[in-house]
Amino acid sequence: MSSVEKQILKLRDQINHHNYLYYVLDQPEVPDAEYDRLLRELEALEVAHPELITEDSPTQRVGAEPLKAFGEVRHKLPMLSLGNCFSDEELHAFIKRIHDRLKSNKTIEFCAEPKLDGLAVSLRYEDGRLVQAATRGDGTTGEDITQNIRTLRSVPLRLIGRKVPPVLEVRGEVFMPKKGFEALNRRAAEKGEKTFVNPRNAAAGSLRQLDPKITAERPLEMYCYGWGEVEGWSLPSRHSEVLEQLREWGLRVCPEIRVVKGGEGCLDYYRDIGQRRESLPYEIDGVVYKVNKLDLQDELGFVARAPRWAIAHKFPAQEEMTELLDVEFQVGRTGALTPVARLEPVFVGGVTVSNATLHNMDEIERKDIRVGDTVIVRRAGDVIPEVVSVVLSRRTDKTHAIELPGTCPVCGSEVIRPEGEAVARCTGGLYCPAQRKQAIKHFASRKAMDIEGLGDKLVDQLVDAELVDHVDDLYRLRVDQLAGLERMAEKSAQNLVDALDKSKETTLARFLYALGIMGIGETMAATLAQTLGSLEAIKTLSLADLIEIKPGQAEKIHALACEAEGKTDRSLQELLAEEKGFGWFTDVHARLIAEKLGLESNDDMLKGLCAASVDQLANPPGVSIEGVGDVLAEQIVAFFHQPHNLEVIQKLMDEGVHWPENEVAELGDQPLSGMTFVLTGTLTQFTRDEAKDKLQALGAKVSGSVSGKTSAVIAGEKAGSKLNKAESLGVPVLNEDQLRQMLETGAVPF
Repeated sequence: MSSVEKQILKLRDQINHHNYLYYVLDQPEVPDAEYDRLLRELEALEVAHPELITEDSPTQRVGAEPLKAFGEVRHKLPMLSLGNCFSDEELHAFIKRIHDRLKSNKTIEFCAEPKLDGLAVSLRYEDGRLVQAATRGDGTTGEDITQNIRTLRSVPLRLIGRKVPPVLEVRGEVFMPKKGFEALNRRAAEKGEKTFVNPRNAAAGSLRQLDPKITAERPLEMYCYGWGEVEGWSLPSRHSEVLEQLREWGLRVCPEIRVVKGGEGCLDYYRDIGQRRESLPYEIDGVVYKVNKLDLQDELGFVARAPRWAIAHKFPAQEEMTELLDVEFQVGRTGALTPVARLEPVFVGGVTVSNATLHNMDEIERKDIRVGDTVIVRRAGDVIPEVVSVVLSRRTDKTHAIELPGTCPVCGSEVIRPEGEAVARCTGGLYCPAQRKQAIKHFASRKAMDIEGLGDKLVDQLVDAELVDHVDDLYRLRVDQLAGLERMAEKSAQNLVDALDKSKETTLARFLYALGIMGIGETMAATLAQTLGSLEAIKTLSLADLIEIKPGQAEKIHALACEAEGKTDRSLQELLAEEKGFGWFTDVHARLIAEKLGLESNDDMLKGLCAASVDQLANPPGVSIEGVGDVLAEQIVAFFHQPHNLEVIQKLMDEGVHWPENEVAELGDQPLSGMTFVLTGTLTQFTRDEAKDKLQALGAKVSGSVSGKTSAVIAGEKAGSKLNKAESLGVPVLNEDQLRQMLETGAVPF
């Protein structure tokens, strides 16, 4: 056997394998571009060696065998596929072949349409009623999917209008819109079920369900683009006119279909659709051109696999295969760590791609991606390339798992990934260079340190000019340094220095909020300040201070540990997951127990718990802070345990940032403790933020909405719907003078 024969047999085996995965199992292993490449290579070899062509070659047939679970339908007229072109030159060559065959140089009129990425089907109507639906299958025999097609709202069960043919076979594409695909995958992920790789796969899998009820739940649609057997109807003279008639009978036709002239008209359409591709509500992988006049279609005829009068002009491949060489973690401006795949460079979507996003650790685990894997990379338009899936059949024993780093790759601070969250974050917010600009902008914002004149663009300039590394550097800026910046004269520079000096006098709540601790908003910052009263008390918080394990829970955990110790290799978390009432238990609680018992890791948890006493486990928390759950507790403790953050905080204190000593007493001792106020309208004696700060300093909560639990509404000028709601609920309403009196005396005027 010659080397050419061996190569042809190898290519046929590969293509037949991929046909089976794609058409029969709906589990494609390689992107379309790889399949097209294999087929074109086989076609080229067979053209060069026609004596080696056999009837069972993939070049001589359209698809693969249908699934046996459905009844078979034999098409009266074959459902053929289309030839492909991948460049302007190949399109012009296709049009030249048409001119040569017709022996005419007249401009050819084409019917152009998007090439939908779905599943080709045939609908048979008799006397206007839908009687049968089938997949394309191998082009000659398809699968009977009538009951499933009947569930699609976009498919009429009875045609409308007059003069409907006695027999009309319509052909088209069933597809899943992008929004429907995203919603379907989101619901599946929430239920822990398998998600689909792409809309085409989702449409095929949905349409070929044995239970029509499942198909009915899927967001499938259909556009018609052609026809097969027809009886009792004289077709119009043009392809586009046939489609218009189908539309009049109630069948859906793609609204993007256009009639164009010649090669330039085709290319103009191709470029226009390509530019709008990402905004279309459905996935497409190219456009299709069909000679519009039906008499010319008849004259041109067919080849073995496709009509000579039509071709698909493919977009640059959006998916390709390559090797995952390594994974690096990038730190975003909010501290989020994003895993980035370093790839063997591959040409995809019109550009060479060497990096792609892996989103987060949840996605890596769900897709089972490992370094060294052969992966499918997808690039769509300007969207960042992503790793879609792994080609498991190519996995070797040299691959290894991807692990989340324990420390930030930029600043070395601890990385935490809260229970139930996909995103891991660096805890070095004030110090981490990757978060520098965002940290400074937040620090200077109106509800934080309120540094007037320090806007986003100026922050960018200060960092880029290396005048500011961390927030404490702001207070060492000089007028002569600032005056040299773009759009900064000496007067504006002096104004900024004055604003910085003014901002040093603040409140503990504002300062805590300005630190930018993940999860600490204005309300929680005020709660921490009111409850603990000093920065030192907040800095020394531990998990045991913030998280409570109640005595009853402790007793049950202790008993379970003693019963299981030495009898199982399962973790405490796994055991508690089976116990009712312990849905609250997370890795943070496990860390807390390890700290309480002096264990270095969770590995010895069962043994350590059994040896400990219930009292050791159930120590009550040092403080009670409303709204602090285990995730937030971990983030607060982690932030104040980073030496870098503490260093920046100390430098801020050294630069003169301060607030009143003991500005708050114990929460329960404050005059407005337990009360909730709502501010509405325009205040003239205070700014809204000043009034809010003063109320919170007296122990009150300030809410944005009025309810029956609101203590009072403070109404300024032009108060609106909140005032109306307060009056309807009977909530007391205070004016600005009454607010001032209450703030000065601490006495409630109602």
